[in-house]
Amino acid sequence: MRNKLLFLLLNLIFLNSFAQKPIPCLIKTSLGDVRVELYPEKAPATVANFLKYVDNDLYDETNFYRVCNAENERDRKIKIQVIQGGDVPESKAFEPVKLETTLQTGIRHRDGILSMARDTPNSATSSFFICIDDQSELDFAGKRNPDGQGFAAFGKVAKGMKIVRKIQVQKDKDQYLVNPVKIISIRRL
Repeated sequence: MRNKLLFLLLNLIFLNSFAQKPIPCLIKTSLGDVRVELYPEKAPATVANFLKYVDNDLYDETNFYRVCNAENERDRKIKIQVIQGGDVPESKAFEPVKLETTLQTGIRHRDGILSMARDTPNSATSSFFICIDDQSELDFAGKRNPDGQGFAAFGKVAKGMKIVRKIQVQKDKDQYLVNPVKIISIRRL
């Protein structure tokens, strides 16, 4: 019995050593820093897509340009609260990434979750958003997007939700920030 327990424990340690750890990144903005962690084991294609932009410095000097909040969502049937950024010029955008749904990844749109913005399935390129509070209507089978596929969640804010909330309350016109918040850079840590 003792040998079996020892064998199981060693196997668990061995298998755990191959598990991918979250990848930390720092989003430097004109309003402060946001530290995030990405989950390559759960959302490999989405994380790889995001990191292509990070590693090629393509998020440098882009913006958080859109906010959804209680005020500007009041007339919508399905309301959400997010900030959206990463407006890389179309000429520098990579091919769209295949949609990894929350059903596939198990990452739900909760407070601080990073997710890829998209129009139709498999159309996400560089724009991403950060959830403020829980946003289950953005998950698979949620009602925010009529196709019901939801959005590809792939990471979470580890530190800096105060900055995210500060961005969300900036003055907007029809959800677009009057003065977009500069993304100075996004780097791996």
